[in-house]
Amino acid sequence: MIDNVSTETTAVPGSALLSEARARRVEELIAAMTTEEKLAQLYGLWAGASADGAEVAPHQHDMDAPPALAELLPYGLGQLTRPFGTVPVDPALGALSLMRTQERVVAASRFGVPAMAHDECLAGFAAWGATTYPVPLSWGASFDPELVREMAGAIGRDMRSVGLHQGLAPVLDVVRDARWGRVEETIGEDPYLVGTVATAYVRGLESAGIVATLKHFAGYAASRGGRNLAPVGIGPRELADVVLPPFEMAVREGGVRSVMAAYNDLDGVPCAADERLLTGLLRDVWGFDGTVVSDYFGVAFLATLHGVAGDRAQAATAALAAGVDVELPTVNTFGRPLRDAVAGGRLPGEVVDRAVRRVLTQKAGLGLLDPGWSARPAALAGLELDGTGPERLRGTVTLDSPAHRDISRRLAERSVILLRNDGTLPLAAGDTGPARIALIGPQAETRTAVLGCYSFPVHVGARHPDTPIGIELPTLREALAAEFPASEIVTVAATGIDDPVVPGAALPDGFAEAVRAVRAADVAVLALGDRAGLFGRGTSGEGCDAETLDLPGAQGLLLNTVLDAARAAGTRVVVTLLAGRPYVLGRAVTEAGAIVQAFFPGQEGTPAVAGVLSGRINPSGRLPVSAPRLAGAQPSTYLAAPLARASDVSSIDPTPAFGFGHGLTYTSFTWSELEVRAEGAALPTDGAAQLAFTVTNTGGRAGVEVVQLYLHDPVASVVQPAQRLIGYVRLPLAAGERARIGVTVPADLASFTGRDGRRIVEPGALELRLAASSTDVRLTAALTLTGPVRYVDHTRALHATFTVGT
Repeated sequence: MIDNVSTETTAVPGSALLSEARARRVEELIAAMTTEEKLAQLYGLWAGASADGAEVAPHQHDMDAPPALAELLPYGLGQLTRPFGTVPVDPALGALSLMRTQERVVAASRFGVPAMAHDECLAGFAAWGATTYPVPLSWGASFDPELVREMAGAIGRDMRSVGLHQGLAPVLDVVRDARWGRVEETIGEDPYLVGTVATAYVRGLESAGIVATLKHFAGYAASRGGRNLAPVGIGPRELADVVLPPFEMAVREGGVRSVMAAYNDLDGVPCAADERLLTGLLRDVWGFDGTVVSDYFGVAFLATLHGVAGDRAQAATAALAAGVDVELPTVNTFGRPLRDAVAGGRLPGEVVDRAVRRVLTQKAGLGLLDPGWSARPAALAGLELDGTGPERLRGTVTLDSPAHRDISRRLAERSVILLRNDGTLPLAAGDTGPARIALIGPQAETRTAVLGCYSFPVHVGARHPDTPIGIELPTLREALAAEFPASEIVTVAATGIDDPVVPGAALPDGFAEAVRAVRAADVAVLALGDRAGLFGRGTSGEGCDAETLDLPGAQGLLLNTVLDAARAAGTRVVVTLLAGRPYVLGRAVTEAGAIVQAFFPGQEGTPAVAGVLSGRINPSGRLPVSAPRLAGAQPSTYLAAPLARASDVSSIDPTPAFGFGHGLTYTSFTWSELEVRAEGAALPTDGAAQLAFTVTNTGGRAGVEVVQLYLHDPVASVVQPAQRLIGYVRLPLAAGERARIGVTVPADLASFTGRDGRRIVEPGALELRLAASSTDVRLTAALTLTGPVRYVDHTRALHATFTVGT
């Protein structure tokens, strides 16, 4: 809830974190700068690095013709947009190009203030030749924040080494409708999972000296109909209890230094012009002291899309007054339109100074205002650059080290989810593996099948087909051949990812070939899923929204055809999915021998999937989003009120095929010996419950159980979800090993937004459910909250505490 919050300005943001000399430098610059020089710090230029190490050139994007660099530089420049993520460039030459541009920026203006340089880093540094990691939906599937933090640190160090300062990640949008194209960019459908994993990513990126950017603030993923950049129809309570908590956690605990305003409106007020959101809540309540940046062209959209501004000058003044400090990706409204508005008295100069102070404070914290600052990045340290031709530098900087690939591998392996298994898996590897494998489907030999839309090879490389991919991307067929060297593998694509189904037409020619291969095989592996892309060029990704959650194209028909052929021949069937969202799997849910889900698992993804099939890897991924049973029962997530569930008065049953948190392993676990350490099971509204229980690996091999803690509030003053996640822990156990788990649960975790818009903990019955998934509760602790209704705020406890003993 963002009503009834103060919008008064607070102390200078970040000033307490600066040395006296750096803080003094900020104030000296503000006092000496002209209006044009101040405004120059508040916008960027979209510039791609030069392939031969020359200065960057303005990117010819689709919105407006960019200004010339020479036209802007006498006044300075706030940001350089995506110098590495615009065109394929060798990393060393990109670093040289950025260095030379920074030297020009410094030399051309009176005060010599360098530009902040930012790039995308959603699934790895979006640069040619950089390691590609699993997409955020796989981060959520891993339930492993510490590994995500390690990954983000590696990404950040690479970015910092070539001269970058800011990364546009992570995405904290909570999935509300899986038809939305950008589901692959999210961490999942639960705000606690999203918040904990995203905060870990922020900590990793910030630890490397890169400014992390939370996006999209706020509500962007809650659009009507699952459409990109579409109206958002949510109430203040859903906003407060579902959408905002991940951002609040990342601000409080992550040390984040930037937030991106979302494109959408909230109840008619676009986020980029919402002072209550960007100033009243974010700064005055939560205490954020960094910079707020616009989403690309988002300020101009106030006039061109939202219709709340009559021209670009009005759009600029509305955004700046609301709390947007920096216009990205390029100067569009914060240049001449904003200058004219200030000159005409339509915006107080203090508002400009406020934003400039935030930007310069951030630059000072990065050392960009220090005497003797050098534009030379660490990647070029010690290299002779004067008179050096570009070919001598080419290949001297690597962004895909063995250590980075190892992180990508571990995260991929921990994120693969075994949805179903009737004993078909694991398939024995080596000489005892299946004699013949029929690998059927469009993902069988597609190298980019493991990549999301913000990976460099898809996002940028697709526009440069003659440029090598720059990293190794083994196909699923190659990974299976390496995993099962004694097996014959027969591969049939049968159909493309989104080849249409023509009603009444004969089956495509490839289907008959697939049927023959299945009948002759010991096991059929179906390779299904998505093609990542942008704005309709894929089946998943930004602007690639789905009408239904049926498998794209003819893949559903192929699935049924293979199941029929396999049943007739006695062939086992394993369905694999390399996708960006969950899909309806129809008959496979009950007829396939096994189903293995991987959400765009990065460059090490196909070996991870193959390892799960062979049994080399014991799967430990869990669903971060529910897997639907019906294509049209949307929107639906597990985080739903009782009326959103199956009932006798509706013909639509939204019960998922596989619920949030679900995932199988090749071993078994028992949960027992629950102890509730609360006298009479009573818990004061300002207290904390203490639970203890035992988990034992009763199977024959080591494995990981993901312990999930859900809260159920049966009677509340406002409608509550049937249950919601409030804690989790990954628990690796050897065969036969047992662990005693202790959990401390603050009553604050039972809080919700009450009828008056304030967050409360109210007395009454509660259940704490210890579960292997949202649909597999193992132990339940019944408690009673006692005492008065208690009001809590942004300083409340956010986490349960887990301890693991023997």
